[in-house]
Amino acid sequence: MKRTVIYEPRGKAREYSPLALNLYRGCLHGCLYCYAPKATFTDRATFHDPSYIKARPGILEDLEEQAGLMAGDQREILLSFTSDPYQPLEREARITRQALEILMANDLTATILTKGGCWGLERDQDLLTMNPANTWSVTLTLHDQGLSDKWEPYAALPQDRIDSLQLAKLLGLKTWVSFEPVISPKAVYSLLEATHEFVDFYKVGKLNYHPLAKEIDWLRFKGEMEARLTRLGKPYYLKKDLLEAAG
Repeated sequence: MKRTVIYEPRGKAREYSPLALNLYRGCLHGCLYCYAPKATFTDRATFHDPSYIKARPGILEDLEEQAGLMAGDQREILLSFTSDPYQPLEREARITRQALEILMANDLTATILTKGGCWGLERDQDLLTMNPANTWSVTLTLHDQGLSDKWEPYAALPQDRIDSLQLAKLLGLKTWVSFEPVISPKAVYSLLEATHEFVDFYKVGKLNYHPLAKEIDWLRFKGEMEARLTRLGKPYYLKKDLLEAAG
């Protein structure tokens, strides 16, 4: 095999999925808190520059070869950690759609993690609904449109992401939400109330690598989230960095 493109994440990423696949280099969403530039040893301005963003060279050819060898593997493959599978370039490049075609043809399981909104799900629902184990998941941080514009300037608006979760549930897909990073505990509580009726699972982390993280009472946030999730009867996972910060 030429190159392993479906890989086993390490460290914090392992808490999200047993396997992962990164299709793009860079991301246009421009989130101020994005960890991917550091993780990929890329200057932040470069990482979010449209001239830099493109499909990883040879990614589909390598994926087709590896997927064939893995056919029938039931482990979840998350798309993706170091970029967004439904960032703007995907509308024309259709790399994520082609990757899904390969994964579904080999009876593999895809988990989408995106801030791209509804359009990707609307376009690719025919593929995503082929495997009942497939999952549509969304990162939610802020409920206020103005604050979202500040922190995530080119990502889909919060309501668009919420609408995508509701559509995914109507289509019969599994759904989960990533509350990470936590920029505002109050925003997270509001987002939980807005989504719990059509979200199956929640993964909760904290804010890292930003001065604002020192201003949040993580012990109080952890306790409040556990109480709210328990009251709503929602399964959840608290990430290790939150547990450590809460003491």
